[in-house]
Amino acid sequence: MPELPEVELARQVLEGAVDRVIRSVDDHDEFVCRPHPPGQIARALVGGKLTAVHRRGKTMWCETDTEHTLGVHLGMGGRVIVTNDAGERIGGGPERPDRQPRKAEWDRFTIVFADGGRFRLFDKRRLGRIRLDPDLDGLGPDAEDITGQDFRIRIARSRTAVKARLLDQSVLAGVGNLLADETLWRAKINPAVPADELAPKDLDRLYRHLEKALQDAIAHGGVHTGEVIEHRRPGGHCPRCGAEMVHGTVGGRSTWWCAKEQA
Repeated sequence: MPELPEVELARQVLEGAVDRVIRSVDDHDEFVCRPHPPGQIARALVGGKLTAVHRRGKTMWCETDTEHTLGVHLGMGGRVIVTNDAGERIGGGPERPDRQPRKAEWDRFTIVFADGGRFRLFDKRRLGRIRLDPDLDGLGPDAEDITGQDFRIRIARSRTAVKARLLDQSVLAGVGNLLADETLWRAKINPAVPADELAPKDLDRLYRHLEKALQDAIAHGGVHTGEVIEHRRPGGHCPRCGAEMVHGTVGGRSTWWCAKEQA
């Protein structure tokens, strides 16, 4: 599942679709566009423009000059691709090559602009989502924008494991499994420790390392670039102290931590 850094990078790409008149919309995929029947999103958007692109946690949406907003969810492996009239990509760097010949049906949703450019949701696995007027009420504050004080209050307000608190999108929006492991490793905190047992100084340290891990992941292309991520495997060792990496389940999720520094 893409985490906040990947969605932020997709948001930046989608900004290339702003202020371009929408000529047509291909919303035929009833699963990706559920609960909307084919044609409903097109009728809502054609003739209008996307005016701004926003993100909270892993959720992304576009304001429009119509009465609707347009929600875009990447699913497990969806990609936002925006092109100009020559078919050249706008933003996001060079397009990643596919191991298999590209199939037209992998473009699950497409907007064609009056200038000839396009916005596509490219998704082999068909797990992305496009919908009008997405509900954001269940999301906590964005992990990149939350203040240190709010972070301390929200994380420490439970006896559940601190990793489970980080992953709860109603507490804090945007942190996924890899980012949680990276942040806890950087902060030298055991992922299974009850959140309400963390001292204020530990919570402050966790907050600082979360913000730095987010900044680094956005700058380098995603959470997979984290310092400890490649060592989360059998036989892996902590890149900081050399101790063995330990595997277990915390909060129902596969978890890795340093046997020495996060004991």
